[in-house]
Amino acid sequence: MHCYAKGLTHVSVHAYDLEESARFYQELFGVEEIPAPKFPFPVRWFRVGDLQLHLFQSEAPAPAAHHFVLDVDDFETVYLKAKELGVQDRSDYYSNVYEVSDGAVQLYLRDPAGNLIEVNWPDVGSLDQSVVTGIRKLPDPQTGDASRAKLYLSKRGSGKA
Repeated sequence: MHCYAKGLTHVSVHAYDLEESARFYQELFGVEEIPAPKFPFPVRWFRVGDLQLHLFQSEAPAPAAHHFVLDVDDFETVYLKAKELGVQDRSDYYSNVYEVSDGAVQLYLRDPAGNLIEVNWPDVGSLDQSVVTGIRKLPDPQTGDASRAKLYLSKRGSGKA
């Protein structure tokens, strides 16, 4: 007998300052705050489409490469706002905007607590590359299964790739 995960309901990330982190996500991504239950530590919950982002107050440092991903309705606006706020990750790999094998795009940001956020867009060809500059293809030749990797999967059983 097998149990299969059907999807994700939320992602939880820490915040040193809940107010600062809440403002960041509201300003950059337009997330809507929703009611949160009481825990023995401060939390804030936000709607992200049909899913949720949970912030919890903690002094623990953010892991360097652990991240979560947001799909946005206007990549160029997020890209420009991220540049304005100076939140694009500046570490080696994550400092670039990447095009992956299927033509999707990835941008990496850091929130006020240092959490890594990947922002995805499904079609590099639909972006104005005079706005979103310096897009790079993933390093190393993508061959075999790697060349068929997709960021955006279809629903199981839908017959669409």
